[in-house]
Amino acid sequence: MIAVVDYNMGNLRSVSKALEHLGAEVRVSAEARDIARCDKLVLPGVGAFKDAIWELKARGLFDPIREHIRTGKPFFGICLGLQLLFLHSDENPDAEGLGIFPGRVRRFESGNVKIPHMGWNEVAIRKPVPMLDGVPDGSSFYFVHSYYAVPDDPELVGGVCEYGSDSVTAILAHDNVFATQFHPEKSQEMGLRILKNFIEKHH
Repeated sequence: MIAVVDYNMGNLRSVSKALEHLGAEVRVSAEARDIARCDKLVLPGVGAFKDAIWELKARGLFDPIREHIRTGKPFFGICLGLQLLFLHSDENPDAEGLGIFPGRVRRFESGNVKIPHMGWNEVAIRKPVPMLDGVPDGSSFYFVHSYYAVPDDPELVGGVCEYGSDSVTAILAHDNVFATQFHPEKSQEMGLRILKNFIEKHH
């Protein structure tokens, strides 16, 4: 069973519907016990870093998510769900994220581009991982965000896209953790390919 974390931050329905369409058994849940019992976990999210952490803690989901990752079960973070894997974001410097990886989340610094970064952008794949099977280098995905993650360890970066003068971590991949800054559920064929890989493969 794949659990999609419900914490009032983002379009859970489109993510769960895409997974169901691909044949997965999905439970959208705000219950810690469902997070603890699931085989695979999806953390979607749209909105502010600080609000997201507050919601996760208020619902008792913060520690179960960390535990799921720590035990090695497959995890997929989407958009804000990628950024929350880090400890700090420039958006809310006083809020502490899940702290799975060292690094920070930064605001776009290019003065000549619109913020948020919204729309389709090409992703250059940096390392082959099972979650990207069947996804050609240079495929386009749909983004909506004003901040992006900068891991301390460049080996975590599975793919990048360019926006203005910024090189953006579009895909993060390490052991059981996979995350995308883009929205696979809104990225048509290639986005669905990634979700299908998540259902079928242990990355």
